[in-house]
Order: sequence, then C-alpha cells, then structure tokens
Amino acid sequence: MSPPVPLVHGRASKYLDRSFNRLAMKILPGEFYATAEDEVIVTVLGSCVAACVMDPIAMVGGMNHFMLPMKQGERDPDVFYAARYGAAAMEYLINNVLHLGAQRNRLVAKAFGGGKVLPGMSSDVGGQNVDFVREFLRNEDIPIWAEDMGGPYPRKVYFFPHTGQVLVKRMESMHNDTVLHRELTYIQEIVGRPMSGDVELFT
Repeated sequence: MSPPVPLVHGRASKYLDRSFNRLAMKILPGEFYATAEDEVIVTVLGSCVAACVMDPIAMVGGMNHFMLPMKQGERDPDVFYAARYGAAAMEYLINNVLHLGAQRNRLVAKAFGGGKVLPGMSSDVGGQNVDFVREFLRNEDIPIWAEDMGGPYPRKVYFFPHTGQVLVKRMESMHNDTVLHRELTYIQEIVGRPMSGDVELFT
C-alpha cells in the first residue's frame, strides 16, 4: 500500500452540525476526507460523483468528490488538482481509509451524484462519472452497497462513516440556476487550466 495523501485543507471546512449534534466536514470538488471518528461528511453534487468507502467492522470510512472520470497523461503532482479526477480521487480515498485501520477485503462502497444537470454540455459528464465509478469499484472488487446516481437533479449527501448511514436530499425544486452555472463554469475551467484556490462550486 502506498503512503496516504492527506486531505488538502485549503478549502475544506469542519463545523458543528447542530442537526446531528456532531462535527461535520464539508468537502468540495477535488477534495476527499477519511476518518475514524464519529462525525459526518457532507457534500453537494451535480454532475460530480462522490464515493463513500468504508470498513463497517473497523468503523472507518471516507468520501471523495470528483468532477471528471480520468485525466489523460501523467499523474498531476498537485494532489488538489489530480483529485478532481476519479482515478486519483479513488486511489487517495482508499489509501487513507486503509491507513486508518480498514482492511482491504472488508471495504464496501456507496456512490452518489452523476446527475444530468449541465444542458449546455455536448457530452453527458454525469453519466461518464457514473460509468467510471461503477467500473472502478467492480475492478477493485469493492461491492456497492447502495447508490443514488443519475437523474436530472443535484443532491446533498450526508455520510456517517461510523455506521455507514447515508442521507441524500434530492434538490428537485430549484428556482434558480446558480448551482448549475457554477458547475458549468468549474468544469470549463478545470478542462482548460488549473483552478484558482478561491473558486467554490457550492455554497
């Protein structure tokens, strides 16, 4: 097992979620977080996908949030940039979960996102992300215990690594296009050039 790459803390934020009375880590595109603590990991997804990987016996788990399935060419040395892509995001997450005490043969996954929410794109980015995460987990022999992917809407996801519970809120009633505009802008930027550190996809 290669050494874990720690979460890049530049934009990730931890706060007290009073609804669940526990600490919560909010992750954004290109971020991942693994923990052995009884806390919650939160993200909001449009066409992005988040994989929740856990060892239910060790009660260790984590979540990533990636924007595109693969990056062509050599691995980018910038972890934050590389983790926007599914291949790196999955590798980093699994290594961190194993580092915290999970056993490889007990890993299971839940996967979310991949909505078709970018009508201005010529390709179905969400669908590509869904296909990628299913194939990756199948090739790694990590069973998918649950999933909620595809569809025409964004999602807010709460993952509780200690229990494996996931709460998903489908954001089906959207009265503005703020989330969609931000995601479209974001994907255009990461395809063309590195993203500046102060850009946030969801608020």
